Amino acid sequence: METWNQLPEWIIWGGAGLLGLLVGSFLNVVVHRLPAMLERRWSHEARDILGTESEGAAETTYHLGWPPSHCPQCQRRLRAWENIPLLSYLLQRGCCRGCRARIPARYPIIEALTGIATATVVASHGLSPLIIGPLLLTWVLIAAAAIDYEHYLLPDALTLPVLWLGLIWSIVDPGSPTPTDAILGAVAGYLALWAIFHGHRLVTGREGMGYGDFKLTAALGAWLGWQALPALVLFAALTGLAVALLLAVRSRPLGQPLPFGPALAVAGWLLLVLSPAGVAWQLV
Repeated sequence: METWNQLPEWIIWGGAGLLGLLVGSFLNVVVHRLPAMLERRWSHEARDILGTESEGAAETTYHLGWPPSHCPQCQRRLRAWENIPLLSYLLQRGCCRGCRARIPARYPIIEALTGIATATVVASHGLSPLIIGPLLLTWVLIAAAAIDYEHYLLPDALTLPVLWLGLIWSIVDPGSPTPTDAILGAVAGYLALWAIFHGHRLVTGREGMGYGDFKLTAALGAWLGWQALPALVLFAALTGLAVALLLAVRSRPLGQPLPFGPALAVAGWLLLVLSPAGVAWQLV
C-alpha cells in the first residue's frame, strides 16, 4: 500500500473516481430492483398468510443479478457497451436504442455522484485497507437516499447491515469512534429520532417520518459516535428545510411529505468526510 501512496494524487483520485463510476452503475441496479424485490416478497408473504395463490404463471426469478440488464420498456437486453457508466448515456443521448424511451436522469446522476463521492472519501481518508469501511458506508448511503427519494422507503437490507458494520468497524479501525462511543451512538441515534417521531405525532396527530429513518440514524451514530449526533440531526434538518423551501419556490406545497433519508445521508456523509480533516463535532 505504501507503493500506491507514492503515486501522484491525481492518479489515485482518478482511479478512485473510475471505481466509483463502476460502483454507481451497480447502485443503479440496487435502486431499481431492491424495492421491486421487497414488494414481491411482501406480496408472497401476504398470500401465504391469506392462504391464496398467485394468479397466472409462476413468478420469474428476479434479484440483483437476474435478469440481465435490459430496457424496462421494451425488455431488450442491453449490450456490454450500453452499460458503460456515463459514456453510454451520453452516446445514446439519454434514450434506449430499441424503443427510444427516455432513460431516467437518475442513472447518470447516481454514477457521477458515486464517482465524485468515492474520490472525495479517498482524498480525505487516504489510501489504506481501512478505506474500505468509509467507502462501503458512502455507497450504501447513496443507494438508500435514492430509494427513499423515489419510494419513501429505507430498506432494512441496507440500513441494518451498515449499522452492524459500523459497530464492527469501531473495533477494526483505531481512527474511528471507540466501541463504546459507537454503541452509544447507535442507541442514542435511534432513540433521538424515535422521540422526535412520537413527539411530532402527539402534537400534530400525524407521523412525520418512518422507522427506516430511526435505523439509518442509528447506523450513522455507530459510524460517527454519539458526539456527532447533534450536528448530524441539525445538518439533516437544515438540508431538509432548504430542499423544502427550494421546492416550494417551484410551486410545491410545503405540507407535502418529503423523505428525510436523503437529508440524513448527506449530513452523515459530510461528517464522515470532514472528520479526518480535523473538524470536531464533539460536545465535550
